Amino acid sequence: MNNFFGTDGIRGEVGVEPITADFLLKVGWAVGSVLRENEDGNVSVIIGKDTRVSGYLFESALEAGFLSAGVNVGMLGPMPSPAIAYLTQAFGATAGVVISASHNPYQDNGVKFFSSKGIKLSDDVQKAIEKKLAKPMISVNSAAIGKAKRYGQALGRYIEFCKSTFDKTCDLSNLKIVIDCANGATYHIAEDVFKELGAKIIMINNTPDGYNINRNCGATDTRQLQQEVLKQSADLGIAFDGDGDRLIMVDHLGEKVDGDELVYIIASAWKNDGVLKSNTVVGTKMTNLGMRKALLELGLTFIEADVGDKHVMDELVNNNAILGGEGSGHIICLNKSTSGDAIVAALQVLEIISKSQVNLYDLKSKMTKYPQVLLNIKTESNVDLKNKANLVDAISLIESKLSDKGRILIRKSGTEALVRVMVECIDLELATESANYLVDVIKSK
Repeated sequence: MNNFFGTDGIRGEVGVEPITADFLLKVGWAVGSVLRENEDGNVSVIIGKDTRVSGYLFESALEAGFLSAGVNVGMLGPMPSPAIAYLTQAFGATAGVVISASHNPYQDNGVKFFSSKGIKLSDDVQKAIEKKLAKPMISVNSAAIGKAKRYGQALGRYIEFCKSTFDKTCDLSNLKIVIDCANGATYHIAEDVFKELGAKIIMINNTPDGYNINRNCGATDTRQLQQEVLKQSADLGIAFDGDGDRLIMVDHLGEKVDGDELVYIIASAWKNDGVLKSNTVVGTKMTNLGMRKALLELGLTFIEADVGDKHVMDELVNNNAILGGEGSGHIICLNKSTSGDAIVAALQVLEIISKSQVNLYDLKSKMTKYPQVLLNIKTESNVDLKNKANLVDAISLIESKLSDKGRILIRKSGTEALVRVMVECIDLELATESANYLVDVIKSK
């Protein structure tokens, strides 16, 4: 049996198995069939998508698959992933579907799912879907075919939900903010949310054409945003990724503020306010050593999860915690939302700025990051790192050089055909030299 699900649904290059129309048709049928087997009564799903051109193709394919399984479908059009998590609950749907490849370029696409509770599907449900995909697709009879409709009120409901997570006694009228939507799914939402809360907003990369999603913009490339913040003399900048679940910010000096720094800012404020449940913060293996140290100094417990917001979520639940995230910008505030939501996370930071009257630069400066060098190597998806010649010896050599001044992490990406090499060290030169050496070893025959 194939394992199609990665760390965040099914994802890959459009037109290359498994990201084809016929496969997504079968995915819709398989997911729908599993839902019907597990649920009593009518079963319904809602489908949203980001702005990449292939979304039209896969929206139709998934719709047909669900209908053939006897599942009713609600079409929402372009919508951030966290919006689908919220709206699945708001509309009382059995599941929510997002057609997106998140931060990847437009050539890629994928699909991910939320349960009726607005959380990612469990491993058991994913395994059941995998088993169903291995079977022939058999449609229900005509009398049992599902019905489809478009939801017109979804956009407004999500905007109001986002605003509801912000303390309305806070005043944003003195803030000038540049927002970069990555030409993605937040393009028609973000401005309304922040403007209606009083902020002065300048929008960039909010004109998607199907091909420009994440292209030299957004949370994965903040250079344009950094320049615009300086040009506009703005107080800060906000960058989302293509499907609106990653947040990176920029301070008034044009310096990037990443997910680790943002989680630290929120954690510090929430601890002071007595709302940080369990005094625990969840990060990942990639979380900067500087953040870990800063949290310890605040008297907080740090829990390390595997990379991926799904794993962060699992550890939050397991440890009765409410705040976690990744340096890449996935930030989960479980007291506000059931999933990582970039707009909601940004609002929590703005609320802290408003209440404290401290700017973003000064808030992040309370934490000192260790220099981190991250290199990506394109490779075969089935590469065996454990048996890679000379790699074990190379890691041992670098670890001895780093001693207690840093660490190494080498892992295969769960979303792309990449091996990621990360070296973190208080000495940037040593970190860079070490990372390049490990890349050379991995590339060697």
